[in-house]
Amino acid sequence: WSQVVRVDGDGVVMGNPDAPIKLEEYGAFTCGHCAQFAKDSHEELKRDFVDTGRVSYKLTPFMLHPVDAISGAIVKCTGPDRFFPLADATFLEHEAFIAGASKPQPGIEEAMKLPPAQRFVALAKGWGIDQFYQQRGVPAATIQQCLSKVENVEAIEKGTNNAVEQHQINSTPSFIINGQVAEGVNGWGPLRDRLRTMGAR
Repeated sequence: WSQVVRVDGDGVVMGNPDAPIKLEEYGAFTCGHCAQFAKDSHEELKRDFVDTGRVSYKLTPFMLHPVDAISGAIVKCTGPDRFFPLADATFLEHEAFIAGASKPQPGIEEAMKLPPAQRFVALAKGWGIDQFYQQRGVPAATIQQCLSKVENVEAIEKGTNNAVEQHQINSTPSFIINGQVAEGVNGWGPLRDRLRTMGAR
């Protein structure tokens, strides 16, 4: 079932559309705790929960920083089939991903002054985000095309606003299980226990 993926609202879903347990994660690509969750849950979530057909897993990119909006747009632009492999790469190689954004970069201030259709392409270059995804198989032309369409970046911001309005999400990772916020669950261990309690095996 982990090979079955589709776009759903602001995110992308993996798994059985009729799974009795619907898990949603709001995750920011710059978030260290989200990266840790991905590392801890990476194989087990798919193998023991999604592949059995009992759990579907939806990831919605959440924006804490402009880097999240740009990377979220690129990952979504590649289409549902590439979404999870690229999201995994971003989380699992977290240090390489944020390396460019975590140190002062020449040109970022200038990039901020550009019109939106050029701004996001320039920011991706300045922060090294374009290189990160090119090294993982996303063509430069795809990145350029994606970030030149302002609505792709704005969609990540809108998804974040929707999460705040609908579920009062204010930190990442945050989890929703069958429409209810999973209070106090911010790591794989507690989440796995909660899913098992609900009958996911």
